Amino acid sequence: MTYAYMRAPGAEHAYQVGDTVEVYCDHQRNNERVRGWIKGIVVQVDNKMLAVQFRSNVFLTDGWMVPDRILWYPLTSGHLRPLQPKSAGKKDYPEF
Repeated sequence: MTYAYMRAPGAEHAYQVGDTVEVYCDHQRNNERVRGWIKGIVVQVDNKMLAVQFRSNVFLTDGWMVPDRILWYPLTSGHLRPLQPKSAGKKDYPEF
């Protein structure tokens, strides 16, 4: 049996499992909670949402730490973007 799924309307990027992305969220950097862009890896994609896993702790907007370090985002979220190239000497987040 074959299933056909449509991409969400207005999706700018076609993400796939294994893609490296940046997400704007609350996370832990140098033992301090900060809000900003952090690098993660896409671990699941469906027709409307995708899951991103991180190497450092991430937090929900109400303050709870996410135990599995995975956050879900709509494909059209403004808080999600493909990894932006950075200068070689500057690192804003932990490396994978």
